[in-house]
Amino acid sequence: MSPIKACIFDLDGVIVDTTHFHYLAWKRLSNELGFDITEEDNEQLKGVSRMECLRIILSIGGVSTSADKLYDLAEMKNRWYVEHINTMTEKDVITGAAEFIEAVQNAGLKVAIASASKNAGIILEKVKLRNKFPVLVDGNLVNKSKPNPEIFLRSARELGIDPDSCIVFEDAISGIQAANNAGMRSVGIGSEDALKNAHFVVPSLGAMSLEDLFSLENFA
Repeated sequence: MSPIKACIFDLDGVIVDTTHFHYLAWKRLSNELGFDITEEDNEQLKGVSRMECLRIILSIGGVSTSADKLYDLAEMKNRWYVEHINTMTEKDVITGAAEFIEAVQNAGLKVAIASASKNAGIILEKVKLRNKFPVLVDGNLVNKSKPNPEIFLRSARELGIDPDSCIVFEDAISGIQAANNAGMRSVGIGSEDALKNAHFVVPSLGAMSLEDLFSLENFA
């Protein structure tokens, strides 16, 4: 493959962890609809678009509703979620993430955020990282959910970098699949067992070094 020229980062679970905020908002919505969800149920929602998450939640509760109501429910959940993320500060950045991103930029690589969240810009502003990313591709700009590679291919296009010169950092199985489908190298953030399709796995960005990064140029 070509030399690495750009790093594309998912946001939730990689740079910040808003999983619990999502869980609280989805749990509140499910309770409003007369059922409950667990944190294990919430794991199914990683890297998935808001509407697809809603469909999964309704399936868990055995609830069916009209298309018009689906939009209203998704907006309700989002309002509750935004209430939570509006309390975020730079202290909510996962340890070591900002330092690794800075090291990547100092090494001359381009960076982008590729997040299914429609609130990615708000989150980056709250944690004081928005100015670090000249390219932000989020759920407002793409239509297809991971594992479709659309979000990563668009990120590469906006960076002006060929896909095979990009490396993706993801914590979701669907995100790793999307990166691989885009013809990019992938680094899984989390468990090796769960993210076994990634080219490389680390527990966090803080555990990733530039040496590790450039060693991935050897992956065919």
